[in-house]
Amino acid sequence: RYFLVGSNPAETKYRVLKIDRTEPKDLVIIDDKHVYTQQEVRELLGRLDLGNRTKIGQKGSCGLSRAVSAFGVVGFVKFLEGYYIVLITKRRKMADIGGHAIYKIEDTNMIYIPNDSVRVTHPDEARYLRIFQNVDLSSNFYFSYSYDLSHSLQYNLTVLRMPLETLKTETTQTRQESFDIFEDEGLSTQGGSGVFGICSKPYEKYVWNGKLLEAVKNTVHRDWLLYIIHGFCGQSKLLIYGRPIYVTLIARRSSKFAGTRFLKRGANCEGDVANEVETEQILYDASVMSFSAGSYSSYVQVRGSVPLYWSQDISTMMPKPPITLDQADPFAHVAALHFDQMLQRFGSPIIILNLVKEREKRKHERILSEELVAAVTYLNQFLPPEHAIIYIPWDMAKYTKSKLCNVLDRLSVIAESVVKKTGFFVNRPDSYCSILRPDEKWNELGGYVVSTGRLQTGVLRTNCVDCLDRTNTAQFMVGKCALAYQLYSLGLIDKPNLQFDTDAVRLFEELYEDHGDTLSLQYGGSQLVHRVKTYRKIAPWTQHSKDIMQTLSRYYSNAFSDADRQDSINLFLGVFKPTEGKPHLWELPTDFYLHHKNTLSLSQTRRSYTYWWTTGVLKHLPLPFDEVTCAENRHKLMVKKFHKYEEGIDIHNEFFRPYELSSFDETFCLAMTNSTRDFMPKNVGIDPSPFTVRKPDETGKSVLGNKSNREETVLQRKTAASAPPPPSEEAVSSSSEDDSGTDKEDEGAVSQRSTPVKVTDTGDNTKITENVVQSTKDVYGVNLSDVPSEDDLTIYTRFVQLGQSQHKQDKSSQQFDSKQHLDRFINLIPISSFSQDDIYEVQPPRADRKSIEIFHAHIQAGRGNTQPLGKDDFLIYREYIRNRYM
Repeated sequence: RYFLVGSNPAETKYRVLKIDRTEPKDLVIIDDKHVYTQQEVRELLGRLDLGNRTKIGQKGSCGLSRAVSAFGVVGFVKFLEGYYIVLITKRRKMADIGGHAIYKIEDTNMIYIPNDSVRVTHPDEARYLRIFQNVDLSSNFYFSYSYDLSHSLQYNLTVLRMPLETLKTETTQTRQESFDIFEDEGLSTQGGSGVFGICSKPYEKYVWNGKLLEAVKNTVHRDWLLYIIHGFCGQSKLLIYGRPIYVTLIARRSSKFAGTRFLKRGANCEGDVANEVETEQILYDASVMSFSAGSYSSYVQVRGSVPLYWSQDISTMMPKPPITLDQADPFAHVAALHFDQMLQRFGSPIIILNLVKEREKRKHERILSEELVAAVTYLNQFLPPEHAIIYIPWDMAKYTKSKLCNVLDRLSVIAESVVKKTGFFVNRPDSYCSILRPDEKWNELGGYVVSTGRLQTGVLRTNCVDCLDRTNTAQFMVGKCALAYQLYSLGLIDKPNLQFDTDAVRLFEELYEDHGDTLSLQYGGSQLVHRVKTYRKIAPWTQHSKDIMQTLSRYYSNAFSDADRQDSINLFLGVFKPTEGKPHLWELPTDFYLHHKNTLSLSQTRRSYTYWWTTGVLKHLPLPFDEVTCAENRHKLMVKKFHKYEEGIDIHNEFFRPYELSSFDETFCLAMTNSTRDFMPKNVGIDPSPFTVRKPDETGKSVLGNKSNREETVLQRKTAASAPPPPSEEAVSSSSEDDSGTDKEDEGAVSQRSTPVKVTDTGDNTKITENVVQSTKDVYGVNLSDVPSEDDLTIYTRFVQLGQSQHKQDKSSQQFDSKQHLDRFINLIPISSFSQDDIYEVQPPRADRKSIEIFHAHIQAGRGNTQPLGKDDFLIYREYIRNRYM
């Protein structure tokens, strides 16, 4: 037998699984559902070790031996012989959300379960094993023990706000369905000291090991089930004058209709599209960690292939194979299924940003646009006008080729309108200062406002043909716009605007480029070809050669290695199951029938052509149906009661882990990208704000402390000084306005291009002036003239004379006592009295007598004068020892 022993992070509670190795084909797992202490599990393993020896006292291989140490179970898989268990043997922390750690899988181990004595060998087993292991689990697979990565932050925190009455009824139902005598052990005697914990079922679309856990899902305790996602996860620290703000980017790749670039296009019969990725940017103040007390904000957007039946034939070996529509779909059946899924998960409005080419010599990408417009027009006939799907076509390639047009300016206008329609999620109400002095843009913001904050309703769905390069840049611009609103909502900036070439945007751009490269490698076989700098037209000349290499790499991958990768994905996700007597995976001419289930069996129920949405979805719009409190959604939740002193719900222990020996060098929060260390210029006298526009050559990565780099920087600035001045921003903006065919830009829109470098020459020595002293226009909003007018001088002179005559009084009349003096001059009356956020309401803290005694005792202990322990101290220490070690 194999014994699988699992523990909580503090190693105070254990569970044990018994896996039978005598069955050659079946998986037999016994879970006793009992929670063991450290002492109990040692005794259990000791008895097993003793019982498995041939003679008492004999040591050797016949006893109990440790086969492997692991961090979690990915799942169980079977090909043509027995079952394998897939274990995570190496992990790396990638992010932290509210004290919940997110890990990346670094290495895995597959162990064959049946004994060699009962093993029935098959000649094709090794080949299937090799294909399965082609899915590299060490590249971009993520998991978390305590946070549901398959759902958005908005969903996870909305579930936490469910009313207590609902939880109590659900608890009684859960206990009746699967009663476990050890589950709530010791809680009934404690009275009202219980804490409710909610566990939601994962969103299956984004779970990649769902099929691997299917064999044990109903037999083992849910603590054993570890769901993994595939995509991207990155986190950076934005320091705002020392205040840590964590910016996190999580991309979830869909496991439905998953595959590689040319082999998976369009959608399948169930409305799942190829290359569908949900990207979520999470922003929170890291100085307060808990979900209930902290400030959290998130924004979600989606990319995915055009939801139609279409494909590209790669047998011709052309770089751009012709696009063909495979099936006629006059009633937009596939698109209806796809948008129905989106309405359930995101609510309304659904906004489609279509970036494919509109003008082509030979009709290629335009085929998709025409069909998509027809599908959206058909579906919108039956939706209420306020919840209609919004379609925005924008030929990004045409605008990129134009020398007069600034692509990112046009995208920023689209992004602004999109974020205003969907809103974003924030878990705290608007601050009083933003209610008192509201920004014009803030009042126009959409979404759904609740007493506890704001909810995002609806989502932006961006697509081009591949959903890689153009899509990533468009998503970055929308994310940048949303980031500004998120920072404003948390009270970190005074206006919801972010400029390019600031430390904050550089940090965010680097995150998005890593995100784009990772997703591009997974689907297309190479990194991004066109980046944000390419569209800003500030990319260095060396970038062109890199782009050519990435294009060649992508072409090679698509031509030679994509078919093998597709087979591996099909086997890993359980789309293909090896069966004795049926064709093998490598013998199939196509996997079309595996992904389109309606080709093998006809559906018994036919959906309506007009009422194409799921029942109940329209009733709750614009809110997403999945987040509404109703009977259907309550069935997806599992509720458990904890003791309020239990370690599993102690966020301090969970995050800081005082029971572990930790090294500062290995601490995650020190290792992550930091705006001050990695992006802020190292020059003395620089404004440390991450929202200050920097010069293009001034970053923490290029301006380092060594002499050669400093000289190089000065040389670059001198070159910039001698170069002709760049065209003004207004000229660029206005010229791009004339060229626009589809969008209208607001008046006075400021271009977000890089700020020109200003250098002044004084005498023979060229001095580079740092932008330390700001102009009066920047500080006060007006330009002060050099010489005041005569009328202004007269008024000022009279004002001074009045002030002088006011203070000409007899000295004897100025003899007040000190109290009157303070009352008259220091105790100023505030101009207005606010109910909150007011500096006049702040009172100095008053320490009680006990606190002062504790503080003095602490001081004395530091000097070596320790006080004898009292009775209460001994009782607390004894309780701690009993809970920790006994």
